[in-house]
Amino acid sequence: MNILIFGATSGIGRAIAKQYVSQGHKVAVTGRRQEKLDEIKAENPSAYLTIRHNIRDLNETPEIISHAAKTLGTIDLIIVNAGIGKFNLDLDWDVCESVLKTNIMGVTKALIDSFNYLKKQGKGHLVNVSSVASLLGNGANPSYNASKAFQANFMEGLWLKAQKSSRTNISVTDIRPGFVDTKLAQGETFWKADVDKAAQQIVKAIYKKKKVAYITRRWILVAWLLKHLPAFLLKRF
Repeated sequence: MNILIFGATSGIGRAIAKQYVSQGHKVAVTGRRQEKLDEIKAENPSAYLTIRHNIRDLNETPEIISHAAKTLGTIDLIIVNAGIGKFNLDLDWDVCESVLKTNIMGVTKALIDSFNYLKKQGKGHLVNVSSVASLLGNGANPSYNASKAFQANFMEGLWLKAQKSSRTNISVTDIRPGFVDTKLAQGETFWKADVDKAAQQIVKAIYKKKKVAYITRRWILVAWLLKHLPAFLLKRF
């Protein structure tokens, strides 16, 4: 299987890439930092294709997919894992704008171009890594949670679109991690999962072609509670 991962130079994306390479798959990874891409390439030169790309460079996204497809021969699975999150207690517009440019504009463009590629190909699997944060607002970082809610809803739309298409065989999966031990999980948190454990569960969920998967699985309970808690309890949570 040939795989393209947007945003795989660190954290969850890199751990997922390692999981697939260990299983014998070829993986194209993208990221902004060339030194990180070089590190990944050095780990297994024959298994990795590294492509420098900033998810905000919207016009380059179709070229990235095309380059990966031509080099690997085809792409069976595309994972969009790009995203940033910053505390914004003072509601600074520059912080908000930065998050939205990456998490909404950049990610949405990658998802659209990826879906259209798979549609033209006639088959494939599209995955986005959103977050449990998509289920509620966050006073300390409102733009991040809102952007993840957008992603979750957008993936719902792509899933419905794929279901209604009789000419293609496209699977769509929304991965919703809770706290994972990466730089994005700032401050003291509970149920913080090891990144490799999270990656293992993500790969299993993708293999099963789940519509939505919470990572780790215990976050299914939190998701249920967030959907049903009354406002006065939600505020305390």
